[in-house]
Amino acid sequence: MRFLTSTLGRCAAVALALALAPPADAIDGPEDLPEGEGRDEAFYACIACHSMQVVTRQGMTRGMWQDTLTLMVERHGMMELEPDEHELILSYLSEHFPAARATGRGWTNPFD
Repeated sequence: MRFLTSTLGRCAAVALALALAPPADAIDGPEDLPEGEGRDEAFYACIACHSMQVVTRQGMTRGMWQDTLTLMVERHGMMELEPDEHELILSYLSEHFPAARATGRGWTNPFD
């Protein structure tokens, strides 16, 4: 019984440590993003409401990024960006997190 209790205690400790550890792909600052003009602006505009992992995992076309920025302002209360800052962030996101390109393998959405 002591072995079982000891083993369960160790497992619980390991599980807790893993749950509290930051993800391997944690983005703690703009320096963790790809270099480029607009990196700092994009980081601080997005991180105000959610983690950057939400942003970096998207992969969208420029038009989709544009629609997303508009949605964030209209529906989620993001502060409206100045036109030059909007363009800078839009360009950064669409350049560094573009829509995935077709590889010719696997399933392809016939409606794209």
